[in-house]
Amino acid sequence: MLGRRTLLAVAALPLPALAQSAAWPNRPIRIVVPFATGGGTDITMRLLAPKMAEILGQPLVIENRPGGGSTVGTDFVAKSPPDGYSFVLATLSSTGIAAGLYANLPYDPAKDLTAVAPTVFIPVSFAVTTRGWPVRTLHDFTATLKANPGRFSYGSSGIGTTGHLATANLLRHLGLQAEHVPYRGGGASFAALVAGETQFTHDIPSLLKGFHEAGTARVLFVVQPQRWSQLPDVPTATELGLPDYKAYSWYGLFGPAGLPRAITDRLAAATDQALGDPAIQARLEELNTPPMRGWTPDRFASYVREEIDTWVPLVKASGARVE
Repeated sequence: MLGRRTLLAVAALPLPALAQSAAWPNRPIRIVVPFATGGGTDITMRLLAPKMAEILGQPLVIENRPGGGSTVGTDFVAKSPPDGYSFVLATLSSTGIAAGLYANLPYDPAKDLTAVAPTVFIPVSFAVTTRGWPVRTLHDFTATLKANPGRFSYGSSGIGTTGHLATANLLRHLGLQAEHVPYRGGGASFAALVAGETQFTHDIPSLLKGFHEAGTARVLFVVQPQRWSQLPDVPTATELGLPDYKAYSWYGLFGPAGLPRAITDRLAAATDQALGDPAIQARLEELNTPPMRGWTPDRFASYVREEIDTWVPLVKASGARVE
């Protein structure tokens, strides 16, 4: 039976919105991934999409729209009709980081998007190339960059991404200088690292694991409370004397502002149900990206606002800025 609060909320909706919500979804749902294929957001959404489609009874069509450190695809959805057929798998980069980084961000992450549901939390790791670069430890890294200020470069999946800001903050913390080289996605950034075109990067441990094991890159540390079981030889940042170093991300589904609450709630429930699927949970454990389950849309919206308040000062302190 519907509670009084739910009945009041439903009664407040315009009749067209009520009809639309009751019929939703009756056609395929577009999910924008604001990064290129092959990165963490793309992998996560393609893992969840089949199960969510089964739950909702309509296909989820994934559309990669990279650019602007994830702001291009996020802005596209922010400006889409709030009809329940356009969503974005946005990230910390698209919200808290973007709010502090861009002088003219074309959307307000807190006002122009409807927070639906988080999907996974993303620990990150720091890796260096092994192509003509004999750095094996954080001490080696620090000494090498101090002796060669500005000579080396680091890659990321785009300006304003977690990898970009994490590395910029690490360099600032250690008093080092290097050039940032943004790429259109993690795949291109990894290729540059392996080729020795860039010398270091931050990214998801599971995506760097294969390069570490193959010897084409070396993961120097992970930024998480304990060592990752699949890379037990790699220390944590805390073990290396960086206990206050912040570097992480998360992915979450957002729609345009004004999305009917009935649609928001149904998609949030489908997301949480998919995250609870045993096969999906097993794969997320392999990827070291723990699912963020049991969140309501209100709780997620509050979390996003807190992240904006946390990261805007950190971004400004890093000196990173995009006009």
